Amino acid sequence: MEKQLKDQSVQAAGEYFDRVNGGEWQRIPNLIVNEGLAHILNVALGSTPKPAGYYIALFSGATAPAANWTAANFSATAAEIVSLTEGYTAATRPQWTPINTTGNSIDNMTTVASVTIATATQLNVTGAALLTNSVKGGTSGALVSATKYAATRTFQNGDVYEIGYRLSLTV
Repeated sequence: MEKQLKDQSVQAAGEYFDRVNGGEWQRIPNLIVNEGLAHILNVALGSTPKPAGYYIALFSGATAPAANWTAANFSATAAEIVSLTEGYTAATRPQWTPINTTGNSIDNMTTVASVTIATATQLNVTGAALLTNSVKGGTSGALVSATKYAATRTFQNGDVYEIGYRLSLTV
């Protein structure tokens, strides 16, 4: 019995989903960073209060996410897109609003985050992240996860970009 318990483990995995102007959904695996794992444990089982919300950030940098990324270094390291005129029209990061779960995953696919792109020519987005701070470029709070897309997303002015995120725990 003791051996069997030692062999069991829980795996945390996340994935982003995105689409442009109501097109087909694309699935993108992500990295749940060390700060994100600690945040999940501390909120679920520790004494850290749940934050007011979780928010999606878009970035344009060429660097792939690393386990040591944090909310404090995310915006600068990933080149977060913060402009209202060469980015997206919302003043803050869009909120991730999940539906409670009775299974092993939680997501916002019923109410995906959505932004309207603002650009004079085109906007290149190389990835997305999930954070506890709504402020574009904000460095407080926790970075839960980040992903660099396999191919850059190129947007035109007025495009509507929808982003979903799912976090799963499996044994």
